[in-house]
Amino acid sequence: MSAAASHHIPSRPVLIAGGGIGGMATALTLHQIGVPCIVFESVAQLQPLGVGINLQPNAVRELHDLGFGNDVLDTIGLQAREWALVGRNGNEVYAEPRGLQAGYRWPQYAVHRGQLQMMLFNAVRQRLGDDAVQLGRRVVGYRQDAEGVTALIDTRDGQRLEVQGSLLVAADGLHSAVRAQMHPAQPPIQWGGAIMWRGTTPGVPVRTGASFVGVGSLRHRVVLYPITPPDPVTGLATINWIAEITVDNQGGWRQGDWNRRVALEEFIHHFDGWDYGWLDVPAMLRGATDVFEYPMIDRDPVPTWVDGRVALLGDAAHVMYPVGSNGASQAIVDARVLGAQFLAHGVGPQALRAYDDKLCKDLSALVLRNRGAGPFGLLGLVDERCGGVFDHIDEVLPREEREGFMARYKAAAGFAIETLNAAPPTIAPGQRVAGA
Repeated sequence: MSAAASHHIPSRPVLIAGGGIGGMATALTLHQIGVPCIVFESVAQLQPLGVGINLQPNAVRELHDLGFGNDVLDTIGLQAREWALVGRNGNEVYAEPRGLQAGYRWPQYAVHRGQLQMMLFNAVRQRLGDDAVQLGRRVVGYRQDAEGVTALIDTRDGQRLEVQGSLLVAADGLHSAVRAQMHPAQPPIQWGGAIMWRGTTPGVPVRTGASFVGVGSLRHRVVLYPITPPDPVTGLATINWIAEITVDNQGGWRQGDWNRRVALEEFIHHFDGWDYGWLDVPAMLRGATDVFEYPMIDRDPVPTWVDGRVALLGDAAHVMYPVGSNGASQAIVDARVLGAQFLAHGVGPQALRAYDDKLCKDLSALVLRNRGAGPFGLLGLVDERCGGVFDHIDEVLPREEREGFMARYKAAAGFAIETLNAAPPTIAPGQRVAGA
């Protein structure tokens, strides 16, 4: 008998705002434990939008437990084998194995964000039915009482709907309307001055063939990694890249758009001469069909993600700088931790409070840690000590110091190897809320 044997399924479904990775992972988790739910997504049609992201072993483990094994994940991405930082003159700062090569029991994956979302979306429709995801519906607010919660929903054709549920889980992203209602005095989106240009280019993978490589300095760098295996005929993989500079942010973000298509000429001059033989950065940038510009943004942490019967999840709870490869990973983990609390405490406010207690404080600290450059902080130390140019890294930053820095980051981000490998499953196979 599960720990949840004394709890029962509410008569109303759990409502989920947002059909991104966090929302879909929540729906699949609730289905797994026998809790009915409905997802409301604002777009009229889901399309595989976005760029490359990394899924850490802690999230891959949860996907495995949801029925997405390596055979499935291999169709949308590539198992990562290495994480490496390289200084301004092309010399290595730090490298370590990743995923299975590092000793994790689960791989790390580099995937296309949109294809991951579509994989989860298709699984939700297959397992829960076509009506489980309602497109063209944006949750704009909520009311609640002792019995349940009412989601206020705007449709694309101008209607206002009211849908009743037992709880509301808001996975509605950076511009979350639910978070804005829960925390009306929250500060505006925070931009630290970093501008990213992102694209994909066909290319020959470098180093191990499945390496995540950061090149340059803390305030002026390029990150690249393959998100597909090489084509057997051409030998070319799809290389996902991010080119980034940091500028004075006193005037605020001026473009208005949070992502816009830009011409190569707007930024390629920042990377003139970045040709190391094994990597020709200007050629890689020129090989992209489409390039998008994004500000690197986050939000100041809030003291709680929960208001009675309403909880925030994923980016709505903790949008963070994309420097540690743990935004999408954490959204998946959030969904699983929430499901575990439903099993332990029943499908009600007590479970939401337990979820908040388990994650909010630690994740808020991680948001601030990522704002301080996350694992790329190593490049900042190199900059401080030698301006980023060196012959032998050990003379600038001893090995013990480099390894200690990375160990602290991994512990904070929840993917320390021994801890993860030894942890029991978040949700054990077959666990269901009583009455499901």
